[in-house]
Amino acid sequence: MIKFKKCKRFNCPGHAHELTFSCYKNLPLLSDEEACKFLAQAIVSARGKHKFNLLAYVFMPDHVHLLIMPQKIKYSISNILQSIKQAASRRILSHYKRFLPDKLTSLQTGDTRRQHKFWQEGGGYDRNIFSMDAIKSSIDYIHNNPVKRGLVSNPGDWLWSSYKDWMGMGTGPIPIEIENIPLL
Repeated sequence: MIKFKKCKRFNCPGHAHELTFSCYKNLPLLSDEEACKFLAQAIVSARGKHKFNLLAYVFMPDHVHLLIMPQKIKYSISNILQSIKQAASRRILSHYKRFLPDKLTSLQTGDTRRQHKFWQEGGGYDRNIFSMDAIKSSIDYIHNNPVKRGLVSNPGDWLWSSYKDWMGMGTGPIPIEIENIPLL
């Protein structure tokens, strides 16, 4: 039996959270534009339900980085992530079953109760951020991830990112409400 490291979460009012989670078996499942669209919709829906500001994001082929700041005094990062990941996974897997059944082969779990997975098991990565310098560093890290991986030479060339919003170059797939972000 494989044991997964338990992710300890600290839900502290006023903190931002740098979240990272990966695709099942670290497969490049987010190279599929439809999967990215479903994930973006899930994030927008979760933002409305859980009341958080999305400070920055990037969808890499095999993982996701989000920088969020919950607006409620009481919140649960686990519940926020569950809302995002479950909604995206359901829609993506349903889409694959209808239109791309061959993609399901690599997502098989061997478990009869849950035959396919889209996300890697485990809690992912959650880092509490409470200083403006750390928030800025996290935003830079997130936006430069596609460049660091050699996918593009300029962060503005990566579609699934908030970089263009931050640089005033337009709006990415998920609008960032910079004016609502405290401390900026």
